[in-house]
Amino acid sequence: MIGIGSAQLSHSPENPFTAGERVLMVTHAMEESVSLPFYVIPIEDIQRNALWVSHARSISPPFNEVYSSNPLVVRLFCEAGTEVISPPEMYKRDNYSGTEIRRRMLAGEDWRSLVPSVVADVIDEIDGVRRLHDVSGSD
Repeated sequence: MIGIGSAQLSHSPENPFTAGERVLMVTHAMEESVSLPFYVIPIEDIQRNALWVSHARSISPPFNEVYSSNPLVVRLFCEAGTEVISPPEMYKRDNYSGTEIRRRMLAGEDWRSLVPSVVADVIDEIDGVRRLHDVSGSD
């Protein structure tokens, strides 16, 4: 299972894509690279951290462990008694991050080399670069 966090956010400089668009991107990328069954679950923020784990569990199939490097997610699941596995470091995090990809989109630099081609196809299909420019503008 792959959780898509902050699913309620879209059309902003930090979250330009809808939860459905992000689910589509992750699903297409996973279909290209894994043969195991998987689920992509959009998870909205509920602004009550003490209840967030039970919220996430209520909208997901059952699970016994969580993989995350997000300090808040790690803390909340640990407090709830769930085993959390954190990778020692994220793979080339300086390049493979949404912040860097969005920065490159706005600067007109190469961003396609940082995402699977199927993700670039979804972004093209929804005119995502233009959307990012539009929502990042000022009045």
